[in-house]
Amino acid sequence: MKNDLLKGMKAQAAKLAAELPKPAFYAACAEELELSRELFFDKRVILKLQEEIIPFLYDDFGHGIQHAKKVAIEAGGIVYAEIGGQGMPRARRLALLAQMAGLLHDVCRMEENHAERGAEIARSMLSGYPLEPREIEAVAFAISDHAAPAKTGGDADARLVADALYDADLLRFGPDIFASALWEFCDYEEATPQGLLGCFPQALGHIHTATDTFRTKTGKRFGPEFLSQGLTLGQILTERLGAGLGLRPK
Repeated sequence: MKNDLLKGMKAQAAKLAAELPKPAFYAACAEELELSRELFFDKRVILKLQEEIIPFLYDDFGHGIQHAKKVAIEAGGIVYAEIGGQGMPRARRLALLAQMAGLLHDVCRMEENHAERGAEIARSMLSGYPLEPREIEAVAFAISDHAAPAKTGGDADARLVADALYDADLLRFGPDIFASALWEFCDYEEATPQGLLGCFPQALGHIHTATDTFRTKTGKRFGPEFLSQGLTLGQILTERLGAGLGLRPK
């Protein structure tokens, strides 16, 4: 990203995002997120899957490996939060499936019908893993269902995995979308300031329409704060980038 204006805006975005209060989700669900992190970094099958997906994930459009890891860990945390202290073996197993879905959900990001194609890839990749057929189908169902509106179908376990994945992915439309994802787009596409400014209304519009679509109790409780912060950050950056260009955002 060679343009000085974009470099300056990227630095401003990072600074503004760092100054925002940490969403309440991270304190309220700290124990559940720590359990998810322990599972993510210690479970052999997750470590193996992380290695295998790297060729599928490019850091284009902010949906690369770092995005996948964050979604995976927070999807696992949401599963733990939803199940609570009861049924820990079930919670751990479903958190593992949610993490797999999180790692795999964008492997076909640049393809048409990417959610369905991603589900097909997941079935193929996971066929050699120590998973039951219904568990593989739960991961595939979650991936096929990670875009709004929600699909029908799936048993209770598959539904929880799918809803946790959807909510964890939607959290990225908080400060993340303006603090990191759009700048990764700039680096990848060598975008112009005008081109970036044109992306902001679409991102802001998606946040507005998605606020009421969280699916889990955890997502409904904590997700709107993320999106509110995303709107605040996006509006500030839109105004500043437009002023830097001497333009009004479309």
